Amino acid sequence: MTHHHRRAPRRRDRTRQITPRTHWLLLSVFAITLSAALLLQGYTHHMFGITSDAVTDARGRSDMVPTRVAHGGPVIAGAATSPHTARVRPRTIALTFDDGPDPTWTPRILDVLRHNHVHATFFVVGTQVVAHPDLVRRIVADGHEIGIHTFTHPDLARLAPWQRSLELRETQLAVAGAAGVTTALLRPPYSSENDALDDADWSVLKQADAAGYVTVLSTQDAEDWQRPGADRILANAAPHGHGGQVLLMHDAGGDRSQTVAALTSLVPRLKAQGFTFATVSDAVGMAAPVQPADPGDHLQGLALVKALQGGDWVVRLLGWLMYAAGAISVLRAAVVLIAARRHRRLRAQGPDRTWGPRVTEPVSVIVPAYNESAGIEAAVRSLLASDHPVEIIVVDDGSTDGTADLVESLGLPVRVIRQQNAGKPAALNSGLATATWDLVVMVDGDTVFEPDTVRTLVQPFADPRVGAVSGNAKVVNRGGLLGRWQHIEYVVGFNLDRRLFDLAECMPTVPGAVGAFRRQALLELGGVSDVTLAEDTDLTMALCRNGWRVVYEEGAKAWTEAPASLNALWRQRYRWCYGTLQAMWKHRGALVQRGAAGKLGSRGLIYLLLFQVLLPLLAPAVDIFALYGLVFLDPVRIIGLWLAFLLLQLLMGLYAFRLDGERPGPLWSLPLQQFVYRQLMYLVVIQSVFTAVSGSRLRWQRMERYGSLQAPASARSPH
Repeated sequence: MTHHHRRAPRRRDRTRQITPRTHWLLLSVFAITLSAALLLQGYTHHMFGITSDAVTDARGRSDMVPTRVAHGGPVIAGAATSPHTARVRPRTIALTFDDGPDPTWTPRILDVLRHNHVHATFFVVGTQVVAHPDLVRRIVADGHEIGIHTFTHPDLARLAPWQRSLELRETQLAVAGAAGVTTALLRPPYSSENDALDDADWSVLKQADAAGYVTVLSTQDAEDWQRPGADRILANAAPHGHGGQVLLMHDAGGDRSQTVAALTSLVPRLKAQGFTFATVSDAVGMAAPVQPADPGDHLQGLALVKALQGGDWVVRLLGWLMYAAGAISVLRAAVVLIAARRHRRLRAQGPDRTWGPRVTEPVSVIVPAYNESAGIEAAVRSLLASDHPVEIIVVDDGSTDGTADLVESLGLPVRVIRQQNAGKPAALNSGLATATWDLVVMVDGDTVFEPDTVRTLVQPFADPRVGAVSGNAKVVNRGGLLGRWQHIEYVVGFNLDRRLFDLAECMPTVPGAVGAFRRQALLELGGVSDVTLAEDTDLTMALCRNGWRVVYEEGAKAWTEAPASLNALWRQRYRWCYGTLQAMWKHRGALVQRGAAGKLGSRGLIYLLLFQVLLPLLAPAVDIFALYGLVFLDPVRIIGLWLAFLLLQLLMGLYAFRLDGERPGPLWSLPLQQFVYRQLMYLVVIQSVFTAVSGSRLRWQRMERYGSLQAPASARSPH
């Protein structure tokens, strides 16, 4: 967020304190729902999947498989109680197709079957049913039989019992939702003939039987999954003798053009040899296994199909959003770095060549203060140590800790104005009304200037077009991870952006910690407005819209205390972000204006909206999707992308630290910043947006002072 400052509580008649809760509930529901959807999506699409029917593992023991099953027919019932099998009638072929439906090959196979007036049995995979429910409806409408082939095509013998149940139940629901029917037929993936069953397979058949399924194996494999050529498939599919067969073929799982070509010749050839074709149930004389689904199963199935289809859409959308966010972030980094380099070259020409004649006139410095006793002495003494003539005005905004008394007791040439607590804008306006000089510097009571800060800060006013100047605010309390992370944010985030805003002439914020203004420009606006919590952003945008240029002077350094706890940081950034949203909304008219105001709208506001509102709002979804990628996609790729993004940030950090003359040591904590600080910042944005949308008002919040500021050594003795 752009840099603002903390201030005292405002008048009770203007604001009220709120405790928004609903948005956290909504965010939690969103995160849980998205996580559940991605978990289901990952399980159904990436845990298993359709692969070759080849079995590479050695078979296990088959002691538990009954002999009458191992040497019986391919249709097995009663496995859990009284196992029995059924064989296909002589000269009957039960065509079966696994792994579908497929949008390319299933329709072609259905066309061949319709042309030859034969019916077959299709063992469908749940994920394919969800993806192509219309094909399942066509299979049923054409008079074919439906069986299930599990939901994700796993080896059921390798799964826990609960996973097996899940695979069967979800596939059944998908069929019910897609075609309005249920089926009692099951073909386990990677199964073949009866004598290939081992004990693990038998446990699967018993569990399936307990769930009401009849298992259908095969007696002849066309081996089309090997794609040996249409002629070879045709030879493999031809029956030996006159016995009935359950012929295994595939309508999905890859290129099935050879299957289609072989089937086109196979059916008429076998018909000519006296064979008939039937569904599995008809071929063994089984009662109709496919029945209309009851309304409950149909509705649950529809919900499952829609949920998984929605999950597919969400995954695609998140994928595109991640690519878009990555591309925009890289583009932003390139633009910011190029702008920073150009800005540095312009400033390297020197203040005289950049702005005009050196500014030497005195400056009025306004210090609004509310309960600033911990740092006000250091702030005032640092201002008195300036190498530029200054008039210092401390406006005590109803402090209760003796701030005004402390300043007066120092015996320094400082004017102290006391007023009832009315908020920071009112304090600034009080100081502005009594200021003597045309150039005004505004500085927070917890900020220390360097001796040349004021002089450097006012030099751009040599250009009559300049109405305000932003200085370079730096974190003084950099100890600990939180201090380092804020230090990095100030140097890399705020200051790089300000260089870009300067060149683009769309500076949205002059920070309250260090900024200078033309007094006349402020009076034209009616002073500092109190309608937003980000009075500095509101004021800066108003100046831009009024035709004034706002620039950044990185050489004007000021040292300020940053929050030392997560709670304090949260409150500070919440106010900053919420106030920025208020200011953006207040000045939204700049989007359709021309001139200086148009630059603020088309450049500054769009930049803030994109990078400080929209992208942070998407961050939780991106993080969840990244975890999804680590678990279900390519973890190496995901980690590689994260490292590439981190490297980009590191390069930006190194360059920004170099521009600011800072040691790069704190950048070692940059990876850790991604796991704590970044999440905190986008949660701040979420709460701020919710507060703004709900129409609530946020009260002023004051940050705790830590007394870590010190005045320059030359200013510590009384004047």
